[in-house]
Amino acid sequence: MRLTKNFTINEFTRSATALRLNINNTPTKEGIIKLRLLATFLQTIRDRLGALRITSGYRSPQLSKAIGSSSNSQHCRYEAVDLQYFKRGKMDNIKIYETLVNLGLDFDQCILEFGNATEYIDPTHPDWIHLSWKVTDNRREVLIAYKDENNKTKYRPLIKYNSI
Repeated sequence: MRLTKNFTINEFTRSATALRLNINNTPTKEGIIKLRLLATFLQTIRDRLGALRITSGYRSPQLSKAIGSSSNSQHCRYEAVDLQYFKRGKMDNIKIYETLVNLGLDFDQCILEFGNATEYIDPTHPDWIHLSWKVTDNRREVLIAYKDENNKTKYRPLIKYNSI
């Protein structure tokens, strides 16, 4: 099922873990409507930037638990995706964030995940971008995810963040 010109429902729901563990990751009818709205938001970025790879979209609560994530995650509420961007075979995920800022889009959360992020350095090459959007009350929160010295995931605000 096509959600927008360039996004399909399969991109938002596919999961190797769900297949391997026989977990149902089928969205509800209401969920499909919310995914269509999320896809419309992402289509604006895609129209400017080019093809985006959704590495994780909707996760049923059971799938979220299986991968060690929270059942309260925005992924479980049809509000979030993890994205990657490749150009000429090279990953350049920071372009997703830059495009979000340049277009002045409303969003809930943008997390630049790992890559070369440290506690004191903003990443220029995040491994992926977590991007969430809600129908109302978007926070426009930008965070950096990094690993501390004990390999625990930590979050902090972007140091050089310019208000959108």
